[in-house]
Amino acid sequence: MDINNGMYELPSGKVAAVVTYLQMSAPPKMKNLPAPENLALVRYETPEVEWYLALFRRVGAEYLWASRLQMDQQKLAEHLAQNNVEVWAVERDATALGLLELEWTQENSCELSFFGLAPELIGAGVGRWLMQHAITRAFSREIQRFFLHTCTLDSAQALAFYRRSGFEPYKRGVEVMDDPRHTGDIDPKNAPQIPLL
Repeated sequence: MDINNGMYELPSGKVAAVVTYLQMSAPPKMKNLPAPENLALVRYETPEVEWYLALFRRVGAEYLWASRLQMDQQKLAEHLAQNNVEVWAVERDATALGLLELEWTQENSCELSFFGLAPELIGAGVGRWLMQHAITRAFSREIQRFFLHTCTLDSAQALAFYRRSGFEPYKRGVEVMDDPRHTGDIDPKNAPQIPLL
């Protein structure tokens, strides 16, 4: 693909992000981190779509996560019920405040599909604890790689966090999408760091 250098104007209602793809081929050496006080990690084998979408919004609205919000709900329910998909929630007093979604693929890989915390949990070490669990679960099955992607719409700390966790970048791309605040999938008051145009 031939891409010319330069700036490209986006039409109103669109956003663009630089996407970085990362992977690891073996689990790194990790200290066994205890569960943070008053938090539990709970697996939902067949999560209800409404519950899942509420948590997805809680964790991802500030970063314009929209893919699951735009997915047909029946297809989403079928996806979440698959044996090769695991959904975990970080909970405090039975309130879900963090999301971990893993998906084992046919290529002997596991994708970290979604990983995030509600704002009140960020900066307290919960992410390291959740990532340790994610890596352990991913390699609990026979895989050749654990992979994910992050983008410039995510938290400014995300890329460095994934690299510290043992992931290495291997590819980059650009994603252009409809701004989910224009489509009504996310409240226009969210993501003030990304101007609504």
